[in-house]
Amino acid sequence: MSALDSLQVDSAVSYLVAFLLPALDAVFPLVPSETAVIALGVATAGSTDPRIALLVGLVAAGAFAGDNLCYLLGRRFGPAVQRRFFASQKGMKARAWAERSLERFGPQLIVVCRFIPGGRTAVTLTCGLTGYPRRRFAAATAVAAVIWALYAFLIGRVGGHAFADNPWAGLVVAFGASIAVSAAIEAIRRLWRARRSRGDAGQVEADHAGEDQGDRDELHGGDRVAQEDHADRRRPRGADPGPYRVSGADIKVAQGHGQQPEAGQRR
Repeated sequence: MSALDSLQVDSAVSYLVAFLLPALDAVFPLVPSETAVIALGVATAGSTDPRIALLVGLVAAGAFAGDNLCYLLGRRFGPAVQRRFFASQKGMKARAWAERSLERFGPQLIVVCRFIPGGRTAVTLTCGLTGYPRRRFAAATAVAAVIWALYAFLIGRVGGHAFADNPWAGLVVAFGASIAVSAAIEAIRRLWRARRSRGDAGQVEADHAGEDQGDRDELHGGDRVAQEDHADRRRPRGADPGPYRVSGADIKVAQGHGQQPEAGQRR
């Protein structure tokens, strides 16, 4: 009996695989959870047993449990998690990317990263480390778990139906299709990031140009004020119609202090 034969809907092994591997994959990314779920779909492709829905539900529950386990690890054991997963240069870059992306996209990133290789662990742990709102995280991971479970199981069933006489060929084709989908999502993410980076750079340049122009205008305005002030100081005091003129009681006060009124002062 082959390994696929042991993953039938009436086998206890199927239910253990459906829950445990997606849960462990969150903490140990090398665990082949997606391959296992696709294999479940291939093995049960010819069955219409209603217990298949239970298998899909267990897959989603396992994925949800694993994501929230990562969140709790990051929340409760932050320093240890930092040393274990983000101490290397690659790990620091992964966390920095997760923090920037969470700030910009929030729950959408949590859902999409379920399909990005390595993205799930980086994002879920970072959510715990940074104190991302627990309810929002739980809701996003629930949606991601259901979508992922249906997607992986469906790919397996399609491959199993297409290669009913050769289940292993169906598994290979289905697995290849899942890799192609993940690669396409990653390519779209990179293109989007590059486009946003170019847009941000252009915005910064425009802002700097405006600020430079504003600075130049302010300097010109300051020069005009200085020139007017200098002209006022060179103006003959007798021509000054304003507060520089002294008369009346002010002259008496000045004379009382032994001062002579300046030329141009009116008596």
